[in-house]
Amino acid sequence: MSRGTDEKLYEQPKFDERTIVISNEQNVKVLVASRLLVVKGEDRGKEFTVRKEHITIGRSSNCDFSLSDRAISGLHAELVTNEKGRRVRDLDSKNGILFMGHRVNELFLQPGTHFQIGNDLLRFDPLEEHFEIPISPYNRFGAARGRSVKMREVFAVLEKVSLSTLPVLLLGETGTGKELLASAVHAKSKRKRRPFVVLDCGALPPKLIESTLFGHEKGAFTGANRTHRGLFEEANRGTLLIDEVGELLPSLQPKLLRALEQKKIQRVGGVRTIPVDVRIVAATNRDLRAMVEGGRFREDLLYRLSVVEVRVPPLRARPEDISYLAEHFIEKGNQIRRQHNLPPVKLNADARAVLDSYPWPGNVRELSNVIERSLYLSEGKTIGRGELQLDLFGGGQPPFLPTNFKYPYKQAKAQLLERFEREYLLNLLRSHGGNLTRAAKQAGLVRHHLRELCRRHNIPAGAGTSQDDRG
Repeated sequence: MSRGTDEKLYEQPKFDERTIVISNEQNVKVLVASRLLVVKGEDRGKEFTVRKEHITIGRSSNCDFSLSDRAISGLHAELVTNEKGRRVRDLDSKNGILFMGHRVNELFLQPGTHFQIGNDLLRFDPLEEHFEIPISPYNRFGAARGRSVKMREVFAVLEKVSLSTLPVLLLGETGTGKELLASAVHAKSKRKRRPFVVLDCGALPPKLIESTLFGHEKGAFTGANRTHRGLFEEANRGTLLIDEVGELLPSLQPKLLRALEQKKIQRVGGVRTIPVDVRIVAATNRDLRAMVEGGRFREDLLYRLSVVEVRVPPLRARPEDISYLAEHFIEKGNQIRRQHNLPPVKLNADARAVLDSYPWPGNVRELSNVIERSLYLSEGKTIGRGELQLDLFGGGQPPFLPTNFKYPYKQAKAQLLERFEREYLLNLLRSHGGNLTRAAKQAGLVRHHLRELCRRHNIPAGAGTSQDDRG
């Protein structure tokens, strides 16, 4: 396509500094509100005022901006407002987003920008009004840490809701610290002297989740030779974290919904109902709204769990936290080194540069493991690029095989195999778009075994997909 008069329409829009203003004195982020207006199509005249950083657009009633055109997918697109500006992104919809007749995956928006989804033509306009997003003045919430604005936004929301009994849904990739945040919500609540119980749906065979969650009576099934109290009973008057809630089987979801609505549970094989008083915090790395559209997750259960919904950003979306967290993990390690009469260590400039440039697919958990390993490998007072072991296959000599061969053969071999296994798993998942079932079949592994290998190497579920950070 020729450029000429249309050239400016295809330029990367320059960021308008008025879009976001940060005021550290008032601990708020101030954003300019905006509007989406349907100017042509079945929904002509319908509009939506954007007063959030993230909204969804589609035909489903789950979406913030719900449209009726049949050519629009249930969960079609999202509009994200952040430091880079405003952008609309396609969410793997059937008909996509059209801009000037061309299908695009994402589009940065300027005043008056028109784009089409389905048969509806939408126009974007900023408004003469602002809205505020609270930012915590603190760099930590419980054991979770972060000095970035993105994490302090998360802290501000959780600080506010902790004293309530509202259900909280934490959304984010594996390793972003969702369990730490859930634990902190409990510790700062009025239930802090009561149990905090965790159910990891991704670590249990699906058939065992019901018994683990609700308990069972003696003789309920083969091997049930005694009565067992479930996690709902264990967490009574406390908090129950349901981690990886997106892994729940559809057959179990109505039972969980019933327990949340009636505040009663029934053990497997039992007839008696047992009252329970439990605050629920759920966490997942899956897109539950997309699962609702696909019929894999109950819409009413999603509404029940997401009274307060918090998106935990991946580490790559908050690079200012990398060095901050690395120093924190090093300080923890140095405390242990001092107990063993070992000198403290620190990062050199080369190591810092590697940390800042690495994409961190395993997020904060991976960073913690990398620092812990480098503390073990370091024999001097500084941690260098080699001890981090993050540039495997990046050219030059592998960092875990130094020229003086200071590592014993078995240790060097184990390190090499560990790095190979991680690279193999990442490439395997990439080749199948993050689909565990297909990846396991090609590798000749049981799906559960592949999942455990990924957990061991801090590889998030869905690694290898093309989805970007959603702001």
